Amino acid sequence: MQSRSWWWLAGGLLTVCAAMAQPFPTKPIKFVVGYPPGGSGDFVTRTLGEAIATELGQTAVIDNRPGAAGNLASELVHKSAPDGYTLLVGSNPYINKALYKKLPYDIEKDFQPITLLGNGPMVIAVNSSLPVNNKELIAYAKKNPDKLNFGSSGNGSAPHLAGILFNSVAETDMVHIPFKGGAPAVQSLIAGDTQVIFGTSPVVLPQVRGGRIRALAITTQERSAAIPNIMGMKEAGLPDYNISFSFGLYAPMKTPPEDVKKIFDAAVKVLKRQDIRDKLATQGMDPLPNNSPNEFRLQNQRDAPLWSKLIEASGAKVD
Repeated sequence: MQSRSWWWLAGGLLTVCAAMAQPFPTKPIKFVVGYPPGGSGDFVTRTLGEAIATELGQTAVIDNRPGAAGNLASELVHKSAPDGYTLLVGSNPYINKALYKKLPYDIEKDFQPITLLGNGPMVIAVNSSLPVNNKELIAYAKKNPDKLNFGSSGNGSAPHLAGILFNSVAETDMVHIPFKGGAPAVQSLIAGDTQVIFGTSPVVLPQVRGGRIRALAITTQERSAAIPNIMGMKEAGLPDYNISFSFGLYAPMKTPPEDVKKIFDAAVKVLKRQDIRDKLATQGMDPLPNNSPNEFRLQNQRDAPLWSKLIEASGAKVD
């Protein structure tokens, strides 16, 4: 009798374990982004997060955690269970490593890069009342030192660095005004509280198309195929100026490799869809999936010295 009871118990346990060991994923996937609704990070997260979750047979939960140049979102994700259900959409993590003396996480030990999602130029735009067009901004800024305020999505963000680099290369003295995201920064520009913005294209372009602000140039050397009507920096008179922004997908370290691969495969499949590519293009972004998670990790590491050098040379600081 004891033997039969033992085998009955063992069989029951095996049945329970088999039920529990269902393949990933079996519930909604949370995508955490360090910027508020309405910004470029939010646009990318909602566009791609929802498509990736659907590809995996699940629904997406978008969790906006703005603040501290994305550190609040990063900290939340690295403290989450490494089970593939909490993912981070963020820019290159080495930017914050160069900006902050101390971070609440370790870039190498706490995050598993999955893939680059998209890349695009930033847009330099001005309040409609500012009497400048295209190449005239540099001359106007030099004639009015410390009188032009430029907004960005926050200290340490790519738009912040774009503005600091512009001051350095163009030898201007525009004053940086940080906001908690691109949407409030562009609203400040529309209101006239700031005169210039360095912003990501998903945030700036809708306002340009609506005639509420004017675009002068994009931050890459050449024109973008996605937004060909806005000049590049060579045409604008700054051939040595070149900077862009990107977003990637990350999981907590120790997420099972097989689950990382499922997420990676779903992301790559989504980024190759024409409807997704067209949607990103409307916001001036190019989908750029990697060939593997390891390639993405190496790409981030390769770009790290460039960000560090830029931040050091520009004098960018986090207040």
